Amino acid sequence: MPDDMEPTSQKQVTLIPTHRIRVLNPRVRNRRTFEAMVDNIARIGLKRPITAAPRAGTDPQEYDLVCGQGRLEAFIELKQDRIPAIVIDADESDCLVMSLVENCARRQHNPIDLMREIGALRERGYNDRQIGEKIGVSTEYVNMIAGLLEKGEERLVSAVETGVLPLNLAIQISKTDAKGAQKALMDAYTQNKLRGRKLALVRRLIQQRELRGPQLHSNQLGRKPPKRALTSEGLVRAYQQEATRQKLLIKKAELTQSRLMFVREAFRKLCADGHFMTLLRAEGLETMPADLARSMTEGALT
Repeated sequence: MPDDMEPTSQKQVTLIPTHRIRVLNPRVRNRRTFEAMVDNIARIGLKRPITAAPRAGTDPQEYDLVCGQGRLEAFIELKQDRIPAIVIDADESDCLVMSLVENCARRQHNPIDLMREIGALRERGYNDRQIGEKIGVSTEYVNMIAGLLEKGEERLVSAVETGVLPLNLAIQISKTDAKGAQKALMDAYTQNKLRGRKLALVRRLIQQRELRGPQLHSNQLGRKPPKRALTSEGLVRAYQQEATRQKLLIKKAELTQSRLMFVREAFRKLCADGHFMTLLRAEGLETMPADLARSMTEGALT
């Protein structure tokens, strides 16, 4: 079990500034899932702190994120300037490796994230055997995944990223010719791995790869796709997203209001304490802010 997966009760949790945390291994997450996380944290708070490591030679102190990108981004979305964190001692390379291991340990992870993370580790000097040992897969498997990146198989990578093509089938197609790719496609069909629309899309992908090569030209990998005309489904989706955002704003407003009511009632009780008022007068604090005084008066009338 990685250090960051140990029970938090055994480690000291501290608050660190959100704007001083660098995400070494950023992941793109589903917007709906992220909004659900933000809503959950706004309602019940943070269940598990993030893990970060102090970056050497920084003043004021900055940090590298080990795990908890979603939680960090949710806190930033909620305009929170500090977040509970377990701070560990690790250099940048160790943080990147631990982040990769943490991502791979998830029940579901995006295959394209795994491919890119392996590519990043290779660029940092780790060999396939070292990478495989760290993330719990074979050296051959790491070598096959890295091979897609090295061969510039942008069409296959893009298909994997959009969920059209299984990763194993993409690796198999990259290692064969057009005839072998058609056979791999037929095998995937008979094994019920590809059916319907996905089968047609992969067949067309293989044809385009044979005619135009593995690289994308008109729509390079990583570029934003052209904007589509707004459909009825898109309008409904936009409305639902806005409704979710408004609900979150209402919950934040209710939370703020409850905190202000608590402060107001606490201050009213303090002002009713003769000893406390004598202490204030002794310190020359004989008046209070007009807004607070008005709030206490209005609260007493309601």
